[in-house]
Amino acid sequence: MRPKSAGDVGQRKDRWGGLRSPAFLATIADAFGGRSQMHEYSAHADQVYASAKSAAASSSVAASWRRCMVMHRLAPEETRLPMRLAEQEFAAAMERSGRLIAEASNELDRLFLSVGKAGCCLLLTDRDGIALERRGAVGDDKDFRDLGLWTGSVWTEASVGTNGIGTALADERAVAIFRDQHFLCANIDLSCTTAPIRDHRGQLAGALDISTRRDDVNDATLAILSQTVRDAALRIELNLFKSAYAGARFVMVPTDTASTSALLAVDRNDLVLGATRAARLALKLDDHRIEAGIPASDLLSEQQGEAGEDLLAAERAALMRALSRANGNVSQAAAALGMSRSTLHRKMNRLNLH
Repeated sequence: MRPKSAGDVGQRKDRWGGLRSPAFLATIADAFGGRSQMHEYSAHADQVYASAKSAAASSSVAASWRRCMVMHRLAPEETRLPMRLAEQEFAAAMERSGRLIAEASNELDRLFLSVGKAGCCLLLTDRDGIALERRGAVGDDKDFRDLGLWTGSVWTEASVGTNGIGTALADERAVAIFRDQHFLCANIDLSCTTAPIRDHRGQLAGALDISTRRDDVNDATLAILSQTVRDAALRIELNLFKSAYAGARFVMVPTDTASTSALLAVDRNDLVLGATRAARLALKLDDHRIEAGIPASDLLSEQQGEAGEDLLAAERAALMRALSRANGNVSQAAAALGMSRSTLHRKMNRLNLH
């Protein structure tokens, strides 16, 4: 089957828009809960079709709308819920993401204490958009279940069009989808903000989402929720990284943004075992260089600018303090610093401390 062209999209819209007999309108009004809501849905569908055909519409939302129609062959006026996995499929998904769930659980509980009473639902998904864990107030359960914001549901763009989870996973970046930025008419009462979660190798592992149907949510409120969900996702990433390299020494990498997420995992010989995504970007580091066995000190020396020089100065001072306390005994100083004697000698040579 060939992908749908802009002409196909226009023809579908014309066919849908042409069915406007009184009987048809009455039927749709009943299905949508009233004529006012029907007209709102109709206007939203028109906006989606117009943006999808407009070359000037270059926003990430418009790009997502085009993907939904051209790649996934969806229509905004469709009545559809997220796909749901069978029990066996869901159990397999949970097993695959066991580490993610374990490292995210406490963060989900903490986040729910902050936003749960404000009519928000939290979802943790895997990289395929499958909702693995959920937090929500009991009084809101029915509304969110009816929308499909429940474990076992699949919130990809292919499943339900533009939405926080699916679009964040597709773009691999944090997004906020406010009401009528959703693709499906049925979801335009929903606001959601989502941040992707990366594993210990910097690869996409899942997403963390906050969704709400409150009608008093505005751009400012959503911005606060967006920062909250990004911070929580980052803490989950650090949990995943540190658990993957338990027993390693962690070194913070200086970055232009002063990010606390740029970490290296280093062994006793100063060799890099792993790096977070932020550290990989800052140091132009990939799996191949890590597997080759590169010293952390060499990586940090490659950095240009004052931040790298400051780090080397701090390292030199730390070595000098350790040597002074050990009365110049290299073996004792190395033990105090948690590294091997040969590693300390190499650092001393590099920093001209002999």
